[in-house]
Amino acid sequence: MIEIDLDGQKVEIAEGSMVMHAAEKAGVYIPHFCYHKKLSIAANCRMCLVDVEKAPKPMPACATPVTNGMIVRTKSDKAIKAQQSVMEFLLINHPLDCPICDQGGECQLQDLAVGYGGSASRYEEEKRVVMHKDVGPLISMEEMSRCIHCTRCVRFGQELAGVMELGMVNRGEHSEITTVLGDTVDSELSGNMIDLCPVGALTSKPFRYQARPWEMSRRKSVSPHDSTGANLIVQVKNNKVLRVLPLENDEVNECWLADRDRFSYEALHGEERLTAPMLKQGGEWKTVDWQTALEYVANGLKMVKDQHGAKALGLLASPHSTVEELFLAGALVRGLGSENIDHRLRHAQFAPAEGVRWLGTTIAALSSLQGALVVGSNLRKEHPLFAMRLRAAARKGARVAVLHDAADDWAMPIAARQVVAAGQWAQALADIAAAVAADKGVAAPAAGNATDSAKALAAALLSGERKALLLGNAAAHHANAASLLALANWIGAQTGATVGYLTEAANTVGAQLVNAVPGAGGLNAGQMLAGGLKAAILLNTEPAFDAANGAAAREGINKAEMVVTLSPFKANMDISDVLLPIAPWTETPGTFVNAEGRVQSFHAVVKAQGESRPAWKVLRVLGNMLGLAGFDFESAQDVLAAARGKADLEQPLVQGGKLSNATAAAIDLSVTPGRPAAASIYQLDGIVRRAPSLQLTADARSAAPVREGVPA
Repeated sequence: MIEIDLDGQKVEIAEGSMVMHAAEKAGVYIPHFCYHKKLSIAANCRMCLVDVEKAPKPMPACATPVTNGMIVRTKSDKAIKAQQSVMEFLLINHPLDCPICDQGGECQLQDLAVGYGGSASRYEEEKRVVMHKDVGPLISMEEMSRCIHCTRCVRFGQELAGVMELGMVNRGEHSEITTVLGDTVDSELSGNMIDLCPVGALTSKPFRYQARPWEMSRRKSVSPHDSTGANLIVQVKNNKVLRVLPLENDEVNECWLADRDRFSYEALHGEERLTAPMLKQGGEWKTVDWQTALEYVANGLKMVKDQHGAKALGLLASPHSTVEELFLAGALVRGLGSENIDHRLRHAQFAPAEGVRWLGTTIAALSSLQGALVVGSNLRKEHPLFAMRLRAAARKGARVAVLHDAADDWAMPIAARQVVAAGQWAQALADIAAAVAADKGVAAPAAGNATDSAKALAAALLSGERKALLLGNAAAHHANAASLLALANWIGAQTGATVGYLTEAANTVGAQLVNAVPGAGGLNAGQMLAGGLKAAILLNTEPAFDAANGAAAREGINKAEMVVTLSPFKANMDISDVLLPIAPWTETPGTFVNAEGRVQSFHAVVKAQGESRPAWKVLRVLGNMLGLAGFDFESAQDVLAAARGKADLEQPLVQGGKLSNATAAAIDLSVTPGRPAAASIYQLDGIVRRAPSLQLTADARSAAPVREGVPA
């Protein structure tokens, strides 16, 4: 540590730090544009010029290393005049369109021009004009004349997203940010470039011309998509969600969002929203009131129970549902005398788990790993923010190895990759275990061959101190998932690596905690989807798109005498008898438990649309109408309290012993047929499937199934 004098106060800072870092530590603001704490230093805007004693001219704070005893003045006449001069140059070519600029009200250039800009310009020449670009459905580059060449967007793509889709070409006043070849920006993290842009050059295409920042309310929430549990700021005007931004949380999503977290809100106001209960009568759908719909459901469940027994009733729930919804769903089914409840729609193996499957480490720890082996995952598309953290680790020298059935581009350095059919993953892991056993001088847990490729994968876990073996969505849904976990645990124990599941959905961990899985004698999701039910309740899920085999699942559910769908959308209309409109995540309070076991509760940010109601209320009323005990909750907080009592939802859960990836399963190396189910990035859940802008992206167009209401 060294000490410098910054505006008269002593600041201790690590050697090698820049003056800007010392200023941040001391709480001193230095104006800047190109500097960002998460990006490399470019020092090309020069707005952060400060007065360093004994330096002949002002120095850029972001690129000037501190030295012991250095004296820095950020507000001296010399510094202020330098900053004002830089501002004058920045404004020479900047268009004077603040009244119509989408960035107005949250523009760094606008804010700093008030403090450092002049009241008039000395330059009367014509301002330069930069042609607009069309880079896809998410980012608008219509006003590139505003660009000040800070290169934040370029550095983000190159360093954090791993794909340099934007770059700066030409020199002097002809410089411009472009895709060079006129390509689109297709990164799954591209929306972060909008946040990074300090002017109105890059703006959100779906949000363009919708509202001014000061017109909207800002409310906290949590993403309902993948298992990161990204913290959100939801911006609302006139009871309508208009924009979603990241809420900074270094332990979870830092200051970033995946594009599906940012843009999926469009689905909430689409034409497919279900805003009133509907009954199918004579083959036609009729809108009815809640009393009629709920009485139909309650009477239908009673009738099926009387005629076929409680075991003919079952509920399939989405792991994107909240803790409260899943807890009451389980209470409803079990109150009726059935154990048929499951959230594992894409699984092929349903052996009871000894504990709650989870990441095995913290999300933040992924950034500092020295070695990682990822099995059965297209990490970049399935968990974009986890991939960003592993990418950061790889840039620092971590060895990342991959075992998968496809050579996906992860936009990061891959130390070793083995591409084998999914049915042979158990044998491939056994080979890796054999390589580890040979290195450690111990007996291997199963018959394997220490091939060169196996040794290359094992090497990622045999050196370094901080290591992780991560099982992806396809590994979790695998027909031999238990053997994969048993082999992974053995390898982890021998190498000192943590072992965990990336976990698919926002509440996969929470669903396990509240026991949204079949009890003794209960049917699992595979058996229910195969036609094992006479009355099926579908909570926030569409079997045709959420099950391992959509076509077969639709046929299997269609065999039931009564199918009840609880959804925010007009879903399952071909197989359902009644549709109950439930509120999506923006319109209901709830709780998600992310991959690391972090319990995150949130409130509704807008009122429910039409006659929609929070699912926990619908389930509570159904419980009351069916005469079940324990359905007297007044609020979502009451439901969570009850769920806490059942599941011990305390934080951190690791200390409570609830989270565990241990298994006593025997290792089976037989080849399994078929490929495990794993949803593509914009087919993960019903909300992203209905977000128009996301469905126009390259990722969506290359993977989307044909579905009414979704652009081809």
